[in-house]
Amino acid sequence: MSRDTLPPGPRDERIAAYERLIASVPGAVRKGAKLPYTSMNGNMYSMLDEEGVLALRFSAADREAFIERFGATLQVAYGHVRPEYVSVPDALLLDTAALAPWFARSHAYAATLKAKATTSRTT
Repeated sequence: MSRDTLPPGPRDERIAAYERLIASVPGAVRKGAKLPYTSMNGNMYSMLDEEGVLALRFSAADREAFIERFGATLQVAYGHVRPEYVSVPDALLLDTAALAPWFARSHAYAATLKAKATTSRTT
């Protein structure tokens, strides 16, 4: 299924599909208004870009398996390849049941990453 064959309002449909996916993993929370994403301990592990393409962050083994199984590619953002992220094929984004186990793997991988330091503002 190409982006052109999605139902009317493709961005809305993609956001709805992404929200169903997030709801499939206990503890996963959507963040971001314009560009929805998920993160854990300051490490982003999924995002829906401006064009409605979902990117998932994986360990090396899961990334290779996902690319091989679904014919996915590494995500390119602002002209740069993001080596830990894959772009999810359109048809798979709309298939929550098939994608949910992979989203869970991405969530689990994020839990293994070192927490990023946060900054707090003092007034």
